[in-house]
Amino acid sequence: MAASTSWRAVGRRKTASARVTLKPGTGVIVVNRESVDDYFRRPTSVMLLKQPLEFVDMLGKFDVFAKVVGGGKSGQAGAIRHGISRALLEFDAELRATLKPTGCLTRDSRGKERKKYGRMAARRRFQYSKR
Repeated sequence: MAASTSWRAVGRRKTASARVTLKPGTGVIVVNRESVDDYFRRPTSVMLLKQPLEFVDMLGKFDVFAKVVGGGKSGQAGAIRHGISRALLEFDAELRATLKPTGCLTRDSRGKERKKYGRMAARRRFQYSKR
């Protein structure tokens, strides 16, 4: 365990970027100065960002404070998940063996595919008309 009382990291997903701070506490999660349940309406988003803490059995031991900008709610949840994972490594580097196989430390680099000419969107074609 490090000598610091808080651990910080940055997580990214799609176009979202999250600055995450972990502090010893009771398990409170605050995103952009709001409760996690108020900020993310979908329970799947809340479940996603809690995954790293569940994998290392530290769900009620840290308070998480996240400042997230850019992207949509899904990308922001993924960015916070990535930031929590990296902050946990700052806390204890031996947790890498647990977090790495679950994919929490990998930055998901998938982004939006660009629109192509002659198409409505990236792959969507215009409607075919026989007559």
